[in-house]
Amino acid sequence: MARPFHLAFPVHDLAAARAFYGGLLGCEEGRCSDHWVDFNLFGHQIVAHLSPTAAPAHHNPVDGKDVPVPHFGVVLTMADWEALAARLSDAGVSFGIPPHMRFKGEIGEQATMFFRDPSGNALEFKAFADDAMIFAN
Repeated sequence: MARPFHLAFPVHDLAAARAFYGGLLGCEEGRCSDHWVDFNLFGHQIVAHLSPTAAPAHHNPVDGKDVPVPHFGVVLTMADWEALAARLSDAGVSFGIPPHMRFKGEIGEQATMFFRDPSGNALEFKAFADDAMIFAN
Protein backbone atom coordinates (compact mmCIF):
# COMPACT_ATOMS: atom_id res chain seq x y z
CA MET A 1 0.00 0.00 0.00
CA ALA A 2 1.29 3.46 -0.87
CA ARG A 3 1.94 5.78 2.04
CA PRO A 4 0.34 9.21 2.20
CA PHE A 5 2.34 12.22 1.10
CA HIS A 6 2.83 15.37 3.18
CA LEU A 7 2.76 18.87 1.71
CA ALA A 8 3.12 22.19 3.52
CA PHE A 9 2.06 25.30 1.60
CA PRO A 10 1.54 29.01 2.26
CA VAL A 11 -1.83 30.70 2.80
CA HIS A 12 -2.69 34.33 3.50
CA ASP A 13 -5.63 33.62 5.81
CA LEU A 14 -6.23 30.52 7.96
CA ALA A 15 -9.99 31.13 8.25
CA ALA A 16 -10.29 31.28 4.46
CA ALA A 17 -8.15 28.11 4.19
CA ARG A 18 -10.45 26.35 6.67
CA ALA A 19 -13.53 27.39 4.68
CA PHE A 20 -11.97 26.26 1.39
CA TYR A 21 -10.22 23.02 2.36
CA GLY A 22 -12.51 22.01 5.21
CA GLY A 23 -15.80 23.38 3.91
CA LEU A 24 -15.68 23.26 0.12
CA LEU A 25 -13.31 20.33 -0.42
CA GLY A 26 -14.54 18.43 2.65
CA CYS A 27 -11.09 17.85 4.15
CA GLU A 28 -11.15 16.82 7.80
CA GLU A 29 -9.13 19.18 9.97
CA GLY A 30 -6.36 17.77 12.15
CA ARG A 31 -3.92 19.47 14.47
CA CYS A 32 -3.52 23.23 14.30
CA SER A 33 -1.99 26.32 15.88
CA ASP A 34 -2.34 30.04 15.36
CA HIS A 35 0.04 29.70 12.38
CA TRP A 36 -0.90 26.43 10.63
CA VAL A 37 -3.69 23.87 10.09
CA ASP A 38 -3.43 20.18 9.09
CA PHE A 39 -6.01 18.79 6.64
CA ASN A 40 -6.75 15.27 5.40
CA LEU A 41 -6.83 15.62 1.60
CA PHE A 42 -8.12 12.25 0.37
CA GLY A 43 -5.86 10.42 2.83
CA HIS A 44 -2.86 12.74 2.43
CA GLN A 45 -1.59 15.27 4.96
CA ILE A 46 -1.52 18.85 3.77
CA VAL A 47 -0.62 21.73 6.06
CA ALA A 48 -1.70 25.32 5.42
CA HIS A 49 0.94 27.64 6.91
CA LEU A 50 0.18 31.31 7.47
CA SER A 51 2.47 33.30 5.13
CA PRO A 52 1.31 36.72 3.96
CA THR A 53 4.06 36.97 1.30
CA ALA A 54 3.54 33.85 -0.84
CA ALA A 55 4.90 34.13 -4.41
CA PRO A 56 2.66 33.92 -7.50
CA ALA A 57 2.71 30.88 -9.79
CA HIS A 58 4.48 30.51 -13.15
CA HIS A 59 2.72 28.88 -16.14
CA ASN A 60 3.89 26.17 -18.57
CA PRO A 61 2.05 25.06 -21.74
CA VAL A 62 0.57 21.54 -21.51
CA ASP A 63 -1.80 20.18 -24.17
CA GLY A 64 -2.68 23.71 -25.32
CA LYS A 65 -3.39 25.06 -21.81
CA ASP A 66 -1.38 27.34 -19.50
CA VAL A 67 -0.76 25.08 -16.49
CA PRO A 68 0.18 26.90 -13.27
CA VAL A 69 3.41 25.85 -11.56
CA PRO A 70 3.64 25.03 -8.74
CA HIS A 71 0.38 23.19 -8.18
CA PHE A 72 -0.75 20.16 -6.20
CA GLY A 73 -3.72 17.83 -5.99
CA VAL A 74 -4.74 14.20 -5.97
CA VAL A 75 -5.37 11.54 -8.60
CA LEU A 76 -8.93 10.45 -7.81
CA THR A 77 -11.13 7.69 -9.11
CA MET A 78 -13.19 8.85 -12.08
CA ALA A 79 -16.39 8.76 -9.98
CA ASP A 80 -14.80 10.86 -7.21
CA TRP A 81 -13.37 13.30 -9.79
CA GLU A 82 -16.78 13.72 -11.44
CA ALA A 83 -18.44 14.30 -8.05
CA LEU A 84 -15.81 16.87 -7.04
CA ALA A 85 -16.07 18.67 -10.41
CA ALA A 86 -19.84 18.89 -10.00
CA ARG A 87 -19.57 20.10 -6.38
CA LEU A 88 -17.05 22.80 -7.35
CA SER A 89 -19.12 23.88 -10.36
CA ASP A 90 -22.29 24.03 -8.24
CA ALA A 91 -20.41 26.16 -5.68
CA GLY A 92 -19.42 28.64 -8.41
CA VAL A 93 -15.68 27.95 -8.21
CA SER A 94 -13.75 29.83 -10.89
CA PHE A 95 -11.66 27.29 -12.77
CA GLY A 96 -8.29 28.32 -14.19
CA ILE A 97 -8.65 25.30 -16.47
CA PRO A 98 -12.20 23.89 -16.42
CA PRO A 99 -12.93 20.18 -16.00
CA HIS A 100 -12.12 18.39 -19.25
CA MET A 101 -10.36 15.38 -20.78
CA ARG A 102 -6.66 15.95 -21.57
CA PHE A 103 -4.66 13.91 -24.10
CA LYS A 104 -7.90 12.40 -25.46
CA GLY A 105 -7.21 9.16 -27.31
CA GLU A 106 -3.51 9.23 -26.34
CA ILE A 107 -1.37 7.51 -23.73
CA GLY A 108 -2.10 9.20 -20.41
CA GLU A 109 -5.64 10.34 -21.28
CA GLN A 110 -7.01 11.93 -18.12
CA ALA A 111 -9.79 14.02 -16.68
CA THR A 112 -8.34 17.19 -15.16
CA MET A 113 -9.31 20.53 -13.65
CA PHE A 114 -7.39 23.42 -12.13
CA PHE A 115 -8.57 26.01 -9.64
CA ARG A 116 -7.06 28.18 -6.91
CA ASP A 117 -7.59 28.39 -3.19
CA PRO A 118 -8.30 31.79 -1.56
CA SER A 119 -4.53 32.43 -1.24
CA GLY A 120 -3.89 31.78 -4.93
CA ASN A 121 -2.39 28.28 -4.55
CA ALA A 122 -3.09 26.29 -7.71
CA LEU A 123 -4.68 22.85 -7.34
CA GLU A 124 -5.13 20.15 -9.96
CA PHE A 125 -7.37 17.15 -9.48
CA LYS A 126 -7.27 14.44 -12.09
CA ALA A 127 -8.53 10.94 -12.82
CA PHE A 128 -7.70 8.18 -15.29
CA ALA A 129 -10.13 5.65 -16.73
CA ASP A 130 -7.24 3.19 -16.38
CA ASP A 131 -4.81 3.80 -13.48
CA ALA A 132 -2.11 1.95 -15.46
CA MET A 133 -1.89 5.16 -17.53
CA ILE A 134 -0.77 7.29 -14.54
CA PHE A 135 2.92 6.64 -15.21
CA ALA A 136 2.70 5.41 -18.84
CA ASN A 137 4.94 7.05 -21.42
